Amino acid sequence: MSDRDDKLNKGELIDIKSLIGNADGGDFSLDDILAEYGHPPQKAPAEPEEAPGGQEERFNTIDLSAIPRPQTVPRPKAAARSGGNVVSFPGGRAVQPPEEPGEPPPAPEELEEPEEPEELPLAEEARITPFPRKRNRLSALVHDLNRRADDYVEHMFEEDESIDKAEVRRLERLIPGTDREELDDDPPSRQWRRPKRQEPPPPDTPPQELARRYGKGLKWMRTRVLLIFLLAVLALVQTLAPAAGLIWPAPLDQPAAQCTLSSGLLGLGVLLSLDVLLTGLARACFLKFGMDTMAALACVLTLADGLQLAASAEPQRLPYTLVCLAGLFFLVHGAYHNRCALRLSCRTAASSATPYRITLDPGRWSDKDTYAKWSGSQEGFGSQIQTDDGAQRIFRRFCPLLVLGDVLFALMASTGGGHPERLVWALSALFTATTAFGSTLAYGRAFHKVIRRLSPSGAALAGWPGISASRSGCCVLITDGDLFPPGYVELNGFKVTADFPAERIVAYTATLIRDSGSGLTTLFHNQLRTLGGLMRNADNLQCHEGGGLSANIRGDQVLVGSAAFMKLMEVRLPQGLNVKNAVFCAVDGRLAGIFALNYVLPDTVFPALESLMLEKVEPVLATRDFNLIPAMLQQRFRLAADKMAFPTVERRRELSDPEQSHEDGILTALLCREGLLPFAEAITAAKRLRWAARLGAALCCAGSLLGMALAAYLTSVGAYTSLSPLNLLIYMLTWLVPVWFLSGWVHRF
Repeated sequence: MSDRDDKLNKGELIDIKSLIGNADGGDFSLDDILAEYGHPPQKAPAEPEEAPGGQEERFNTIDLSAIPRPQTVPRPKAAARSGGNVVSFPGGRAVQPPEEPGEPPPAPEELEEPEEPEELPLAEEARITPFPRKRNRLSALVHDLNRRADDYVEHMFEEDESIDKAEVRRLERLIPGTDREELDDDPPSRQWRRPKRQEPPPPDTPPQELARRYGKGLKWMRTRVLLIFLLAVLALVQTLAPAAGLIWPAPLDQPAAQCTLSSGLLGLGVLLSLDVLLTGLARACFLKFGMDTMAALACVLTLADGLQLAASAEPQRLPYTLVCLAGLFFLVHGAYHNRCALRLSCRTAASSATPYRITLDPGRWSDKDTYAKWSGSQEGFGSQIQTDDGAQRIFRRFCPLLVLGDVLFALMASTGGGHPERLVWALSALFTATTAFGSTLAYGRAFHKVIRRLSPSGAALAGWPGISASRSGCCVLITDGDLFPPGYVELNGFKVTADFPAERIVAYTATLIRDSGSGLTTLFHNQLRTLGGLMRNADNLQCHEGGGLSANIRGDQVLVGSAAFMKLMEVRLPQGLNVKNAVFCAVDGRLAGIFALNYVLPDTVFPALESLMLEKVEPVLATRDFNLIPAMLQQRFRLAADKMAFPTVERRRELSDPEQSHEDGILTALLCREGLLPFAEAITAAKRLRWAARLGAALCCAGSLLGMALAAYLTSVGAYTSLSPLNLLIYMLTWLVPVWFLSGWVHRF
């Protein structure tokens, strides 16, 4: 017995048959042993198949040292594996691996879990890893963010140590900084309401023909304006004569004769402005009421009121001839300004067969509407220039309400108040008070002032559609030719530094510059023609962010760029080189040529950029000349380059591509001259003209609405003295003053 205990303590393998003996005898049974160590009786496992060479003997032995000691309750244990620690399933029993590699695995009975495990003490519960529960989305997101933050912190210093800081500083010094676009993945929809019904556009008449059409009868129209003004002066003298003590000779001293004279003056004024009034009446036939329609109705009703007064026995007042003639003067005067502006704009557009087109392309840069200038034709200009202006479009919506209100208030003041004899007077007073003097001046005079400013620069606005779209224009693309037109960049000389022919180096440089589309193409092409050289064929042209170009020409690796680009590509430059702006050429890693350039910035660039920035239009440098970077423009020419966007080299080439499509863009103006000044002035003028026209039209509508309210009240109480022609003229001129000054201010930029 002692020998057996010693063997048990030493953990030796003992033959199970020697322990349990026969089924009916022996000191211990297997069930007794398992029960003593906390295992319930189990059914005997199926006998394994016979295995070769001692397999049966291996399964008939058991390592007693592997049997766990008695515990208070069964406790799961982590099974040791080569891959790491494994958490056992809750409620189960962990498998205890053999302590030595040569020992056999435990018996199958040890692998089964107990039937009713007891509760664990608090100390034992702390060691148990609970089974992971299903997290909700928020907790899973927080857990994922924490894990990523921990991973980033762990590897942050490792990445920092692997970066060569000296190389980073070198690249930052040699490569200019660029701006990134702010793209909105899900932009808000602009179609928040039903789109407006588009009217069919007018025919696209050539600008030359339109200029001749608008020029016909222009001098006679100016003469008519002067004659209407003289008639208004005579009506003013007739109105002020009684107050000044003047006595008319007989038979004009009679009140009926005075009414007849007043009606005659108004009739002459109507004849002199008949074309404008007929246009207004024609608009009314198509339900397009305007202020010219209101003026025509006011003149007709005032003539009727004057004839009624002349037919009466003792008229006590004069008709509103003075106010109507003043309104006709301003109406025809504004129409004259509009025709002059249209004629001048068409003449400017017709001066070039292939002008530059300014279009507002939607979402071109940073999801913003951007102005672009590109070479094209006159297509679409004649159609847009004939459309109604912004003021007329506002009046078309507002004037029908005025007509309806005037008729209703006149009926209420006369028939509704028991005075049907006042109907014609009430209609004349209401229509005269609601016909704004500045209706045609709000856009016509402002348009003429702007075109007279733009015409010497070679710019012509393309009608109201392009002007109206300028509200959303936030950016403008500026290319090499805008900053430095032809003739403002000169070649001071060049030097070949290696054993290469001069013609070959100039040809290499000119070829790469031509293929890149740079603004220096003409300059280098002329120099190559002077040497009698020819362009080469370049392969694998690449534009680098450091300010240079690279390509293969007949097996030679050619680099063309600035001094910073040569240093970036580790090309050795001469000692003491002091060239501010130059083009360098390297062949197979050796410096081959230096071309000294002289950039002269036009004086018109500064006011052009200033006017754009005042209108909150951001310049975007879409240049292809690798020397034109913000640092050079700011240090050399003191331009506000920090307020300009500078895209990457690939994006600059895309934005300045002459073959890009502009089908979605709206034509704003046509340019017939080079440079940034006409480009910037056209954009600025379009924005200011839109604002002035809309504000002027709003002031006219406000004055008409208030005049209708005052006239309706005074006619209802029969206040002839308060609603006299002179008082009404003063009221109308008061609302004209801001519109007049606004139309004269729009071109001062």
